[in-house]
Amino acid sequence: MKTAIILLAAGSSSRLGRPKQLIEFQGKKLIQKAIGEAQKSKADSLVVVLGWNPELIKSTFDSKQIPFVINENWEEGMASSMQTGLRFLMEKEHPDQVILMLVDQPYVESKLLDRLILEKERTGKGIVACSYSDTLGVPVIFDQKYFEELLKLKGSDGAKKVILRNKANVFAIDFPLGAVDLDTAEDLKRLENW
Repeated sequence: MKTAIILLAAGSSSRLGRPKQLIEFQGKKLIQKAIGEAQKSKADSLVVVLGWNPELIKSTFDSKQIPFVINENWEEGMASSMQTGLRFLMEKEHPDQVILMLVDQPYVESKLLDRLILEKERTGKGIVACSYSDTLGVPVIFDQKYFEELLKLKGSDGAKKVILRNKANVFAIDFPLGAVDLDTAEDLKRLENW
């Protein structure tokens, strides 16, 4: 099974007031940490989806070595960024399954990404999602059979819509730290005091 990762890093962090991709955490910028964890994982390929100020964000990683794609319509919401990454991978890498991960979940590590791949193989389920804060979400791995459904999402729809619509074919992994994401200054303060 060929696994690809879509790292979503396209937003403008409007609620935070500064680009979250560039926030320092454990000695690295969040985008560098996320790329590093994706590269350490057992996934076969990776694409970073940029949108807001791509030149600035791109300057923080080796964009000659790491595939990236720019979503010109990033302001439409998460669906279009995820679809930009998925189309790129379908054209270039032809994956059997994709993992969606966000740049602002600082506690996502390669071990977790590998576990998604492993549990999908072990359980035979088409989707393996992370469970936190009484919900299911990213990081999540989708079998190829869900690609069309993902490509039909609109606006701010995230992958959660596809997860919840197909609950009978979902295996959940406990990941309480998945609840830590950086949308506001308060989130950032909480992270610094963790």
